[in-house]
Amino acid sequence: MKNIIFFLVTLAIALGFAFVVRSWMVQYDDPGYVLIGVGHWAMETSLIVFTIALIISFFLFYVLFRILGWLIRLPGKIKMRGKSVKFNRSQDALIAGLVDSAEGNWERAEKTLIKHASNSGAPLIHYLTAARAAHSRGAMDKRDEYLKRATQDAPGSEVAVGLTQAELHLSQKQFDQALETLTTLHSIDSSHASVLKMLHQTYQHLGDWKAIRALLPAFHENKVYMEAEVKLLEVETFSVLLKEAAEHEDEREIQDLWQSVPEHVKTMPGVRAIYYAAMIEANAGAKIEKDLVKSLNLKWDLTLLVLFGSVQSIDFRAQLEMAEKWLLEHGNDPILLRVLGKISIKCEFAEKAKKYLAKSIGVEPTVEAYRILGNFLAEEGDQERASECYKLGLELASTQVISHANAM
Repeated sequence: MKNIIFFLVTLAIALGFAFVVRSWMVQYDDPGYVLIGVGHWAMETSLIVFTIALIISFFLFYVLFRILGWLIRLPGKIKMRGKSVKFNRSQDALIAGLVDSAEGNWERAEKTLIKHASNSGAPLIHYLTAARAAHSRGAMDKRDEYLKRATQDAPGSEVAVGLTQAELHLSQKQFDQALETLTTLHSIDSSHASVLKMLHQTYQHLGDWKAIRALLPAFHENKVYMEAEVKLLEVETFSVLLKEAAEHEDEREIQDLWQSVPEHVKTMPGVRAIYYAAMIEANAGAKIEKDLVKSLNLKWDLTLLVLFGSVQSIDFRAQLEMAEKWLLEHGNDPILLRVLGKISIKCEFAEKAKKYLAKSIGVEPTVEAYRILGNFLAEEGDQERASECYKLGLELASTQVISHANAM
């Protein structure tokens, strides 16, 4: 409409201008003429008539060419209009499919999304949502088909499709299949946060803590988790690896692993205790005895104290002397007294062992103290007193079990 108005206004201005020129030229006796000859033909007219004819011809040709241009573009416009209609329908279908999927109408969501996927500006979303819907209703063949079509119709979407596929495998506890997909994605983009997170989850389910350990530097570099979360994961990872090494009872493996533990992890509560316990389990407690004593002197820890009492020292008497020095500061500690009794037995100091164990029980009766004392009395041949210790220990254990059950 604007173009038509503009055309008419321009034509009116041109004709008005021609009229003004004509009025100006009328005052002259000879307003001029135009002669056009073609072969044997000749045409003569006044200048003003020729000018007006020229202006009108220009506008007629302009209109003609505009109409021709519109006719030439018409098929393309019709095609674009059709595409626009299909695109709008696909957008509506995407919204409807997402709503159906959220409401649990899996089959309807799947059909709606797939029907309009090819005309959508975002076919990837159609196929991935349809794959989730098919997965939710148990149509695994359809799920895999949609994921394949997503890769074909949306080039460069390998990571997005792979993550969806791995997520769906994990939801079905298909950890090996998920790992295969995630390993491929990791080779494509080793710094992708979502890939690293899902690899971590998969390795955790598979119990592959060595693989998780290999991912720890990437967690730091790529800010996959918060710094505090990564540190907790480091503690968990190395703790589990130390426990696994302890099961192998391989001293060399334990020490090599401990050397690779970052210093900030070694200072976390409980980590050193796991290392010491692993070395004791591997019959290499004598090699960590000095470190264990140093740790106890720096910070009194009852777990480390129990481990100290389990060390197969090369010099039990020196071990006993060290523990007795702690009596000056922790004289009424029932665990320290029990450890002293245990070491005294190793030193073959019978009376001292009985004294420490009895005092430990007097301060705080424990099942472990009754067991150690009962075993020692049985070895001495005092079956009556040994049986009494076992009886008291069992009664205490039963009481503890009942108390724990009532507290739950």
